Amino acid sequence: MNRFPRMLPALVALVTMTACAAESVPVPHHAPAMQAAAGAAAITAPAKKIKLEIADITPMGEKSEKVGVGFPIIVTFDRDVKDKAAVEALLEVQADRPVEGAWRWVSKRKVIYRTKTYWKPHQKVLFTARLSQLPGNTGTKDVSRRFAVGTSNVSVVDTRKHTMKVYRDGKITKKIPISAGRGGLNRNGVDVYLTTSGVHLTMGKKAVETMTSSWMGVTDPKDPRYYKEEIPWAVRISDSGEYVHQSAGYYQYLGRSNQSHGCVRATPAGARWFYGIAQRGDVVKITGTKRKLAWNNGWSYWQLNWTQWKKGSALKS
Repeated sequence: MNRFPRMLPALVALVTMTACAAESVPVPHHAPAMQAAAGAAAITAPAKKIKLEIADITPMGEKSEKVGVGFPIIVTFDRDVKDKAAVEALLEVQADRPVEGAWRWVSKRKVIYRTKTYWKPHQKVLFTARLSQLPGNTGTKDVSRRFAVGTSNVSVVDTRKHTMKVYRDGKITKKIPISAGRGGLNRNGVDVYLTTSGVHLTMGKKAVETMTSSWMGVTDPKDPRYYKEEIPWAVRISDSGEYVHQSAGYYQYLGRSNQSHGCVRATPAGARWFYGIAQRGDVVKITGTKRKLAWNNGWSYWQLNWTQWKKGSALKS
């Protein structure tokens, strides 16, 4: 329904914030930093050298969550990587049902793995970083994490027909009436009230999300533009504040017209059902608006075609 304030930090700076944002920054459900402890050494032994370790891996492992077929592997190191090619060559991804994939560096410390086509559902994927083989990095142990890919959830939102069709493992399961961004608020040449068209990935969810008008500088309750609402069944699909969530009233517009500040509003039953099946990395394709989704807005990496994506690798093809 509405979008608001502070967002998760984007992988690179976003040019324009969207209207629908949460009051508080959602805490990413990352697993704890995976740093291997050096083995006990004799008092007289020289200290082992550690030049590079992993600070974080997203998403979590197979025992903590199942992920969608669009999910990326996001690896953050504990310091700037000087030789990206050497490090990238030590990163391995092995799937039960393999598909082609490639790494893309988005900063000096962060690299992201994306596949050419979506992962096959209902399988395991093993990531391994053999950093002990990096020259001079003798104090580091190799790190691995196994991911569990769940059901293929692909949702198609048509902002012109005001519907969201949800396909599970390739079969249409539900058609939900929706209301998308109405448009009409231009900032820096961008209509921030429009829902972005493109391939989004679900990034997280909250049973109740607080949404306010503070994103546009309105914090005084006496201001007629002020609002602060508790929105149920909110599934985040971008860093700029877009969600699929239950409409806070205004049910007469669902399936008929676009009236939100940029989010995808759904019926109470539809929103609750979607929340229940949502996994991080599920695909949400939105069509019908003039505002295009930036590839670095959240986990929107599928906005780049395969040739563009591979250009971010440090390894020569």
